[in-house]
Amino acid sequence: MVYHPLEKLFPRANSSIYKLVLMAAKRATELADGSPRLVDFSTSEKVTNIALDEIAMGKVELKSVADARQSEGGKQKKQKKD
Repeated sequence: MVYHPLEKLFPRANSSIYKLVLMAAKRATELADGSPRLVDFSTSEKVTNIALDEIAMGKVELKSVADARQSEGGKQKKQKKD
């Protein structure tokens, strides 16, 4: 059994256990349906563990978190230009 520390997972889900569970469940369903893996693991690894690893590594994140990162990046670029 693989241990996934919440310290790595919570920020990816906007500090919401509910959103984290939904993200992991949706990604695990996608993996079970044949979606390609974003991280390298053995084929015997369970899809739920793969989904949590992808979330922990930042390969999968909430749209709102991704949008916030992009807007912060845009603000930083504007500040650097000034």
